[in-house]
Amino acid sequence: MIRKFIDQFSRYLVGGLFIFSGLIKLNDPVGTEIKLEEYFEVFAVDFGSFFRVFIPFALEVGLVLIVLEVVLGVAVLINYRMKLTTTVLLILIIFFTFLTGYSAIFNKVTDCGCFGDAIKLTPWQSFYKDLILIVFILHLFWYRKKYDPVLRTREGHAVIIGVAAISFLLGIYAIRHLPFIDFRAYKIGNNIPEQMTLPPGAKRDSVVMTFIYKTKGQFVELTMDELSRVDSTYQFVDRKDKVVRQGDRPKITDYAVTDREGQTITQQTFQGTKLIIVIYNVNQASITNIDRIRNLINQLEGKVEVLVLTASPETEFEIFRHEHQLPVPYYFADATVLKTIVRSNPGLTLWVNGTVKGMWHHNDTPDAAEVIRLAK
Repeated sequence: MIRKFIDQFSRYLVGGLFIFSGLIKLNDPVGTEIKLEEYFEVFAVDFGSFFRVFIPFALEVGLVLIVLEVVLGVAVLINYRMKLTTTVLLILIIFFTFLTGYSAIFNKVTDCGCFGDAIKLTPWQSFYKDLILIVFILHLFWYRKKYDPVLRTREGHAVIIGVAAISFLLGIYAIRHLPFIDFRAYKIGNNIPEQMTLPPGAKRDSVVMTFIYKTKGQFVELTMDELSRVDSTYQFVDRKDKVVRQGDRPKITDYAVTDREGQTITQQTFQGTKLIIVIYNVNQASITNIDRIRNLINQLEGKVEVLVLTASPETEFEIFRHEHQLPVPYYFADATVLKTIVRSNPGLTLWVNGTVKGMWHHNDTPDAAEVIRLAK
């Protein structure tokens, strides 16, 4: 009776979490791509440069892993081929536990992306979550031969194939357009300057101050409570501040824009109405709809200010701009930040006094009338 309860609980917990995690990431496969690129970069530095081989394929690898999560979640709920399902689950959770554990111990990737942008977990929270999951997956693996399938073989095959096909289609659609549900700080309706500041009542860092003094040829460290010991024989040397409990952080901490001379113009991007075209990498940018973007720029001339944000070097962007005849000023920002602003390369976003009014994948490039309507 107890084992049956544990069996059911393990199946529902593991299956539900894998489906939930997969669907959250399926909503935004490009976000998973960004996170995998971070991991590959870290591994390339720590374990070997061959990991950089995987960076160009991060989107494809990410989509396969996402679909696998959803499929495994469904499979464990219907007891589909449990010998194979639990084996793959165990391999996958060991892999995830290694990633989150490595990130937590060495503070390499500060957000694992387990639940995309919907639920942010620290590396340690992610690691503990995986440790708990691995216990229940080990239980399922141990009793893998004792589970009877919920569906007959042919029906089970149909469900798994159907789930995989639908998941791939949803993921591809999200890649070719934009996330179905936007959990990012740059989503439509948000005011960017507000996202860059802490609201009233936010928790602040808890800091312990340590004072370093020199006395009788020795260095001593004193806390605030111990300063009463200080007399004329103590010579102040330095002060150290240690954060013992981290407070809240603004949702946006890394948005910064510079011009070609290296001058910061971040605040200017919040002034007035601006249609921002994001082209974070000209070497990877799609030119499928570049004609539509160029026509939009021409139609908005004198009506709405248009600018480009890029992470490409100036020389490369100049070549790209002249080749595709994009008569707009351009400025520079971090590539990861630009990928976060809009999941498209190129992508478009409309800001009115820093508030996001519109956002488009290049496949959905709007006409001038829509931009002007939203700008008003």
